[in-house]
Amino acid sequence: MTTDTGGETPHVDRHDPSDDPVQLLSPTGERVHHEVYSARADHLDRAALEGFYRDMALTRRFDVEATALQRQGELGLWPPCLGQEAAQVGSARALRPQDFVFPSYREHGVAWVRGLDMRSLLLLYRGREHGGWDAREHNYNVPTLVIGSHALHAAGYAMGIQRDGDVGTGDPDRDRAAVTYFGDGATSQGDVSEAMVFAAAAGAPVVFFCQNNQWAISVPTAKQSRIPLVHRGTGFGIPSVRVDGNDVIASYAVMAEALERAHSGGGPTFIEAVTYRMGAHTTSDDPTRYRSRAEEDMWRQRDPIARLRSHLERLGTGSDFFDAVEAEADRLGEDARAYCRSLEHPPAESMFDHVYATPHAQVERERAWFRDYKDSFETEVVR
Repeated sequence: MTTDTGGETPHVDRHDPSDDPVQLLSPTGERVHHEVYSARADHLDRAALEGFYRDMALTRRFDVEATALQRQGELGLWPPCLGQEAAQVGSARALRPQDFVFPSYREHGVAWVRGLDMRSLLLLYRGREHGGWDAREHNYNVPTLVIGSHALHAAGYAMGIQRDGDVGTGDPDRDRAAVTYFGDGATSQGDVSEAMVFAAAAGAPVVFFCQNNQWAISVPTAKQSRIPLVHRGTGFGIPSVRVDGNDVIASYAVMAEALERAHSGGGPTFIEAVTYRMGAHTTSDDPTRYRSRAEEDMWRQRDPIARLRSHLERLGTGSDFFDAVEAEADRLGEDARAYCRSLEHPPAESMFDHVYATPHAQVERERAWFRDYKDSFETEVVR
């Protein structure tokens, strides 16, 4: 039943069981049984969960430090991931080493879990270089700034996996998948829809992991879709699941199932992780202009790190562990700050390097023009 709201986006009055996010850990830190997904996380002992906590805490500390560096003029821009650590760390922990990740610009927690030197994320925002690295080293691609375009890259890569015969062999060291991370705003982009068309038609081994942090910059999710975003995947015939993205254990379990499907030849999965961007969209954004303090306070009570800490304390983890993680986080932040400030200005002409993988005529023409332009100043000085 649809209610007319006089020109506003109509409300769809119905309930689908798939609209209920999978949850294995309550906001107060108690384990919750789920008939399908609990078994996916039963092997996670206290030591494993302490590892999850460490990943999330260090990710947050680095993220907070980078935000501070931008505010102090050391970075040109920074996209915070504050509040989204559980969705990122939990899902990334389920990946195999040979799985390939196509991130957007906010997946700092995924980068950490994949073993990337987090300091390398600063280079782009410092203006030091274009922000690239050897993606094969960690099977982690360069973050994509064009919203949604990397979903097509992931679908194409997954189709390549099929043609290489590296799916459905039953060999855990060979079977692999592609995973693409994007936000709720990207689901309004045509590239994401096209990627799901190709993935569904080919049965490609790819996981579409949507972090619904409630806001596409200043546009709320309710303005983007009349129904939960999880149904976007269902509409393309892709198995889809909604998960509590502030629950690191559930995020792990849901991703583990999706990857098992992909590795075995069962095709793509769409995951909507319901979470919240506690900070700004980027440091050029002012969220107080479009959302309320009451909303922020409500989500702050669902903080993913506090939730897991409460659970670990119930399991017997003592203050020594948390103190050690905090000290390690402080060292990480200090190292990131010192590294950032130590970066020297690159030669201006280096902006033309590595724009494309191979030499490009247009770029070389621009490089030559810039060189002549720069030399003209030296000529004027000599005169």
